[in-house]
Amino acid sequence: MLEPRQVKTIADAKAIVEQRKLTHVKVGVFDVDGIMRGKYLSRAKFLSALESGYGFCDVVLGWDCQDQLYDNVQFTGWHTGYPDAPVRILPESCRPLPFEGDNLFFLSEFAPPAEQVCPRGVLRKVLERARSMGFEPYAGFEYEVFFFNETPQSIREKNYRNLQPMAPGWFGYSVIRNSVAADFYGQMLAMCETMDFSIEGLHEETGPGVIEAAIGYDDALAAADKAALFKTFIKVLAQRNSMMATFMAKWSRDWPGQSGHIHLSLRSRDGGKPVFHDPSQPHSMSTTMRHFVGGQQRLMPELLAMVSPTVNSYTRLIPGFWAPTDATVGVENRTCALRIIPGSAKSQRVEYRVAAADANPYVILSAALASGLAGIEQRIEPEPLVEGNAYDHKFPEALALPRTLWEAAQRLKQSKMAREWFGEAFAQHFAATREWEEREFRKHITDWELARYFEII
Repeated sequence: MLEPRQVKTIADAKAIVEQRKLTHVKVGVFDVDGIMRGKYLSRAKFLSALESGYGFCDVVLGWDCQDQLYDNVQFTGWHTGYPDAPVRILPESCRPLPFEGDNLFFLSEFAPPAEQVCPRGVLRKVLERARSMGFEPYAGFEYEVFFFNETPQSIREKNYRNLQPMAPGWFGYSVIRNSVAADFYGQMLAMCETMDFSIEGLHEETGPGVIEAAIGYDDALAAADKAALFKTFIKVLAQRNSMMATFMAKWSRDWPGQSGHIHLSLRSRDGGKPVFHDPSQPHSMSTTMRHFVGGQQRLMPELLAMVSPTVNSYTRLIPGFWAPTDATVGVENRTCALRIIPGSAKSQRVEYRVAAADANPYVILSAALASGLAGIEQRIEPEPLVEGNAYDHKFPEALALPRTLWEAAQRLKQSKMAREWFGEAFAQHFAATREWEEREFRKHITDWELARYFEII
């Protein structure tokens, strides 16, 4: 009998569905914001789709996280009639669904022509170029996520105010908290193990009801799949426990923001040797690693819209809250945007710390990898490494990160590197979606404005 994670081919996928006598199978595809959109397919439809694909309305590439239609994109819209786009099922993505008996889940991705704006397709494009350069990228995501004793109904009834966290106060790394909540922790660990995005480390972070989870390291595409599935099914697990999980970059002015840091390294395609480690160099940084980090640093400001994709993202990028404000590099320095982590040949890596929890894993990993690979191609040297508190230093204007989503979108639109590495269609489409996001925000009157201006101005 086949186990879900043993499925590698179309024949395997057909066999496991037949073995389990499934009447329906769940499939899903990730949209521009990294939100899974999916459906159940009948067994006959699924088996047919394994061979020839199936259609998924391309509106999921043309609307925002509230299902509101973009009015400024070219790929899809009222002008195209929102046709079905061809989608292929990925047999190797087969996973069990712990909450649905013997049922199975399969990830899908858009085929051409929608592939050119599909986030997973764009990451594959970057990885193909990495392989042409002789490298195989590896990555590991770690997320901070807040949990609340709330439901989708209660948070709306409360207008997202006075929410009750899973646990109160500041208590990072608390054994008391994770022991009291051991049942829920156990469910998280078991689900992640069963669905093959297992957790290497799980602990209480500093803040009310916040945890940090480090997902196991893997090749870059598998790592992005695991991160995207983790974000989806952690929310499912929470709601099944009458709780809510949020990956907002910053949900409260009173508490730290939520990161989605990425640990990155490269291996040679010829023999799989790690290429970031050179014990003869300072901090064991090979020339390849130095140029990789240099590219990430120089290109970070123009790719920030891919890294910090929401209006809320920019409320996190403020001094003193464990998030960078400039494209800085330091060794074992958590005040920097890029943290070099020296170690053995196997463990030497860079941590992409500018990343927040709200980013699409495929999009942000594309940006982090492509900028580093461009640095290798162009032999870009990083600026002098930061020592001490990066917030106390003054940096060149070229290292300043955009302060708003609109500014970041303009930088992305103008980026020659983005068009070259991700394709003209994706660069323009994604930048336009970020412009839309900012325009939607500007339609609204905030509580701060009312309290400040209503009576007095």
